[in-house]
Amino acid sequence: MRWNLRLPAANRGVWQASDLQRLLAERGLVVSRGKMSHLWSGQPASIKLADPKVICTGLGCEVGELLIPEPETVPRHETGEADQSVAGERPAPRVVSRRRDGRSLPPT
Repeated sequence: MRWNLRLPAANRGVWQASDLQRLLAERGLVVSRGKMSHLWSGQPASIKLADPKVICTGLGCEVGELLIPEPETVPRHETGEADQSVAGERPAPRVVSRRRDGRSLPPT
């Protein structure tokens, strides 16, 4: 997921992080300058699940405008079933765990 706050804010006439910070404080979400900077720059380290709701209420937007899905960045999970690789793509080699003392591992 990619965080996208500036575009929905700009579409509603909010051009500065400080303006959005005041708008959110009016609705009960007090955000520090540091966290607001991260939210505004598009790189928040973390965000509470309740925060997008308050942000969307303040801006009059939908959560889908704040969080943009990026499915191509999700690592592919190997299921262990029949080869499901895409044509022309090599399947990933299987990694087998081994103990350092040479003894076998319990069955999985």
